[in-house]
Amino acid sequence: MASMLVIASGNAGKVREFGHLLAALHLEIRPQPEGLEVEETGATFAENARLKAAAVARATGCWALADDSGLSVSALGGAPGVHSARYATTDEARIGRLLRELAGAGDRSAQFTAALAVADPSGAIRLEVEGICPGVILEETRGRGGFGYDPVFFVPETGLTYAEMDKELKGRIGHRGKAFALLAPQLQTLLSR
Repeated sequence: MASMLVIASGNAGKVREFGHLLAALHLEIRPQPEGLEVEETGATFAENARLKAAAVARATGCWALADDSGLSVSALGGAPGVHSARYATTDEARIGRLLRELAGAGDRSAQFTAALAVADPSGAIRLEVEGICPGVILEETRGRGGFGYDPVFFVPETGLTYAEMDKELKGRIGHRGKAFALLAPQLQTLLSR
């Protein structure tokens, strides 16, 4: 049984979140080595997740899990998409740009997508899943929680923005939670072979 899983991220918060989401699998979770940078050149979230998982697995000789996620807005042709984190330099600036570009738009539908990929120690992709949460972009921010676009991403079925949800609710209905719900049983099977 592979007992160690390297998270293809240098973001300590993301590594902690993944550790929490995967706690039931009793794996040793480690961040990718410091200084290892993987260029995200993919055109889709899934392509970027594959690139990161394969590169980190090859660099460490361990199983690796990578994610790529972001916001896609219908009226903007899917933007910011794979450029969600690079849409501007701060969360506030990203939200500001998004709201300016959507000014006057009739269709404010959007979705958050999380693509997860797992690579074996050789870098071969062995598992891929995707979680999607549909929603609507509000005209102004609501809520103090979360990060990124959370204060303007409204989920009609809950009546809340991501920033207004508690961790349990966001974890259940959010894009990353949905992706992990698909990943966990398959990952357990894969690693116990």
